[in-house]
Amino acid sequence: MFKELSRKKSLSHILSDTGSNEENPHLKKNLTVFDLTALGVAGIVGAGIFSTIGNAAFNGGPAVSVLFIFTAIACGFSALCYAEFASRIPISGSAYTYSYVSFGELVAWIIGWSLVMEYAVGNIAVAISWSDYFTGMMNGFGITLPHYITTDYLSASRGFAEASVLLSGGADISSLTPALRESYLAWNSAPVLFGVKLIADIPAFSIVVLITILVYVGIYETKMASNIMVMIKMAILLLVIGIGSFYVNPENWSPFAPNGIGGVLKGVSAVFFAFIGFDAISTTAEECRNPQRDLPRAIFYSLIICIILYIAISLVITGMVSYKELGVGDPLYYVFHKLNLDWISGVIGVSAIIAMASVLLVFQVGQPRIWMSMSRDGLLPRRFSKVHKKFKTPSFATVVTGFFVALPSLFMNLTEVTDLTSIGTLFAFIVVCGGVLVLDKESRKADTKTDGTGKRVGFRVPYYDSRYILPFMIIVVICIVLWFNTNGVIDFFRPAPWSEFRHKIPMWGFVISSTIITFIAVKKRLSLIPVLGLLTNIYLITELGLTNWIRFIAWMAIGLVVYLIYGYRHSKLNRVV
Repeated sequence: MFKELSRKKSLSHILSDTGSNEENPHLKKNLTVFDLTALGVAGIVGAGIFSTIGNAAFNGGPAVSVLFIFTAIACGFSALCYAEFASRIPISGSAYTYSYVSFGELVAWIIGWSLVMEYAVGNIAVAISWSDYFTGMMNGFGITLPHYITTDYLSASRGFAEASVLLSGGADISSLTPALRESYLAWNSAPVLFGVKLIADIPAFSIVVLITILVYVGIYETKMASNIMVMIKMAILLLVIGIGSFYVNPENWSPFAPNGIGGVLKGVSAVFFAFIGFDAISTTAEECRNPQRDLPRAIFYSLIICIILYIAISLVITGMVSYKELGVGDPLYYVFHKLNLDWISGVIGVSAIIAMASVLLVFQVGQPRIWMSMSRDGLLPRRFSKVHKKFKTPSFATVVTGFFVALPSLFMNLTEVTDLTSIGTLFAFIVVCGGVLVLDKESRKADTKTDGTGKRVGFRVPYYDSRYILPFMIIVVICIVLWFNTNGVIDFFRPAPWSEFRHKIPMWGFVISSTIITFIAVKKRLSLIPVLGLLTNIYLITELGLTNWIRFIAWMAIGLVVYLIYGYRHSKLNRVV
């Protein structure tokens, strides 16, 4: 049983599965390195730079810029590993296909299932956030949309109940928070049909439908829309940085880390959420003109561009106002509005709408192509791998993705599961970094320039011996942590009741796993960069908290049941079939 669950696909087998025929034509090869880089920037520069950066700066102060550097380095290790896989396996499956080659079918399914959280569930949250920005922009133009068509049902129901309690206690409606007031008014003004309040987030639903139609029609139309949106938002962000730099007060940068290293690390989840998206580039491998050359370049280019943008933005906004004021959902808008630069605030609002739409676009491109790859392997029904004869896109998978995102965005409030997007992504990063260490060891020793099919590999992760570098790096990190957070380390190892200890379980998992990984890396003289990718991503994933781990494990359990019921029996590698 275990042997069948760990069955792997060879590179030649994977490449042969992408063959074109009259019923299922090839995807159209239309993407250049510029287009791929634009898709990467489109996927990265979104909600993170317009919302989560505020709370990260509130907790960490101006030192959040250092956290961006640390997170970017962690993503950089993963990006190098993605680049090698993209050169070896120019197929649309991304981390799913990479893990199929290196770890086998069960791990591949788990990764494919977890990527649903990164792409689909994350897009639901982005769609809801886009709706909020769109509604705010319309209000700025004097157009007020009915509350019951701009609020999701769950938020309206819960908000009405909470607001009713406050109002019955003597509070005035004007004293309610904007979110509570909107929910209360939405519930009160909503029409009723058969005793049910008709409340739905129509803008969120509409943008998903429009993006899905665009992605369905073709990759050329998709790339043109992506390129235009990226150029507009890049121009606006550069304008924001340029103008904002003239209003920077260096005194706001002192103290640089007001809450110490603990405060800086509180923003790990939010900051990492800002960087997810570069991996989506690899899902378009079959639509690249030269994937072995262009995919690695695009991954690096997009990551470098976004690192510079995030660091510059974080330094500018923490220099314009005190970090204590940045615990808001729209920090860029807030800092310019506070300085009476309202016209810039309006420009930022438009930019946010474009940025959110571009993130939706990239993830709506990525999810169907992963499902297409899983279908080719037999783990999903064959219809998911159907390619439209005219548009040359995975048509059925694209439509299903659209429904999967659009319908829940009408009535669900998924702000609580934002971290689930990060945990799914980090899990994929961990597997990809590990996959580089185990992939094709024999061919690495025999020939470092070709893959398993005999073709030349465009990019390889540089090899550095962990034995001579990793122990020193571990010692330095331990010394830094002890120097800046001695009390926190002592508290971590101090015995505690279960109610407190259970929240330490993820970090204990990191301590144990990192010790084992370090021992194996030194003993086996493993390549340093993938090992550092493993360690940094495992650390980041432990920072997401026990609650998110419980949700993630529950999601994985559901996925395992689906695999055992369908995927295991229908897999093309199943010897019985």
